[in-house]
Amino acid sequence: MSIEVGVKLPGKVSGITNFGAFVDLGAGKTGLVHISEVSNSFVKDINEVLKVGDEVEVKVMSIGNDGKIGLSIKRANEEERPAREQRAPKKDFSKRPNNNFNRSDRPERSGGGNYNRKPAAPAPKKEGFDNLMSSFLKDSDERLSSIKRNTEGKRGGRGGRRS
Repeated sequence: MSIEVGVKLPGKVSGITNFGAFVDLGAGKTGLVHISEVSNSFVKDINEVLKVGDEVEVKVMSIGNDGKIGLSIKRANEEERPAREQRAPKKDFSKRPNNNFNRSDRPERSGGGNYNRKPAAPAPKKEGFDNLMSSFLKDSDERLSSIKRNTEGKRGGRGGRRS
């Protein structure tokens, strides 16, 4: 039997790694079943699911240019289940009632309703632009001077300290 993408084949587990299992397909061909393709449920340790020598049915998922064969046990078994179990039905949103109406159509609320809300904090005093700019320049100059002080002593090399 030729190995093509989408074909189901019987195989025998020939090796197990932490990222998947190698399956001997016969005729000198071996493919890899990635750990994510072993079961429908999460598999932390592949050794708990498969053992060397196990007979498995695999589906060919990919064949690389370099001859690497990607296999899946999960997808080979998935097709045996009824179609309704494979996927949840799509929801049809086209039959939803149209709830669009203008804000003017909405009834007025009375009495608030937000009983657990705390009162809003008062807005901070607004400072003038000149005051904000002068405080920014002061902070900026202080930071620049501390940076210069810390880096001048660490330069080393010729000339020593510059003033």
